[in-house]
Amino acid sequence: MEGINLSLKDLLSPPPVMPWREFADWIRMSEEHNIVWGWIRNGYIPSHKVGKHVMVNVALLTSQLLEEEWTP
Repeated sequence: MEGINLSLKDLLSPPPVMPWREFADWIRMSEEHNIVWGWIRNGYIPSHKVGKHVMVNVALLTSQLLEEEWTP
């Protein structure tokens, strides 16, 4: 991907929140921003509006995904 320089540190310790478009790029959906926006709009990805910006709650999403993996 052009323009996205991710280090190992970025992958191992993501920020607790990030702008939704940056999140879409981070999960390699830069060509599919509309899909990511739909996930946010439908409540599949936890988010919070801060002023005019929609931020993805990466910490909560990670926690939810890890919890689902361990639920029998």
